[in-house]
Amino acid sequence: MIKKLYPYRFELFLFSQITILFGSLIVPGDFFEMYISPIFFLTNLLAGILLISKKKKLLWFFIILFITSGIVFGANIIENKNNQLRTILEMGVYFLFCTSVTFEIIKQIWQAKIVSQNVIFGLISGYIALGLVSFFICLSIEMTYPNSFAGLNAAIDQPQLFTERLMYYAYITLMTIGYGDIVPVTALAQKAAILIGMIGQFYLVILTAIVVGKYVSKNE
Repeated sequence: MIKKLYPYRFELFLFSQITILFGSLIVPGDFFEMYISPIFFLTNLLAGILLISKKKKLLWFFIILFITSGIVFGANIIENKNNQLRTILEMGVYFLFCTSVTFEIIKQIWQAKIVSQNVIFGLISGYIALGLVSFFICLSIEMTYPNSFAGLNAAIDQPQLFTERLMYYAYITLMTIGYGDIVPVTALAQKAAILIGMIGQFYLVILTAIVVGKYVSKNE
């Protein structure tokens, strides 16, 4: 089963990322944040397991992350509420996963000898994964040092709106758009904004150039 799905690993991973980013457009409200969003993240973890299935050590690491996330999600369902400690654990699991899988996607794209449709999907999913890593960086800063980002105050009492606005900020910064509706106000948050913007530019300039170069070489 895994061998049959492996050639489509980037497509499946990209689809799972899109459900996380835009699922709330279909199922809005706290119901999505409490029940649907964790399911999408678990699906994303499964797609990540498929992505690194040929690396045994990393595979077991991802399986442990998946089991941990599943236990946390099950505990939240049973108690019908989010526990702060479990929320921190869940965020830590997703951060480790996103960081590991982003590195693996970049590595697989870098080592690809032929630019196929699969590689293009990988290039897109890698960029989206960088946005999720940026989101968890910003979330960690805001949870550790509240009010590090101005413009989130109205959303603090609404968990769904809070996470969505912070994810919005992470991607806007990654793409270096910067509307200015959410602003980093502490030194740590400002450095994180610089780092996120630089990572986004380096990815687009370096990795995209490599893929285009390989495509041109193939045609020649």
